[in-house]
Amino acid sequence: MTTWFRTYYDDEDLWLYFEADDEGLAARQIEVRGEDSRPVVAASLAQVMHLRDHADLAAMGRYERQYGVLAEGPTEGWQDQPQAAEIAAEEFEKLWAEARRVLGGSAT
Repeated sequence: MTTWFRTYYDDEDLWLYFEADDEGLAARQIEVRGEDSRPVVAASLAQVMHLRDHADLAAMGRYERQYGVLAEGPTEGWQDQPQAAEIAAEEFEKLWAEARRVLGGSAT
């Protein structure tokens, strides 16, 4: 079952939003700086996998510079993180569209 949730990293004043797949892996990730609410990451596992399979390292580097790096490994234990909460899919989609717009790409 897909889940959507957020956590907060106080040391970096950073909100992290995740869409986790059935296996608990990050399918999409958004990071938003708290001080100015500016998105700094909006990365997608599907896009990363497509680049890995169909492009070169330079394309992957361009993607990471534009959209950031997706978290690796399971997202388990997120409930124990500061200010952790499940969020609605609709809230995640709204944040995703805005983050991709700000970072200069399409929402897909």
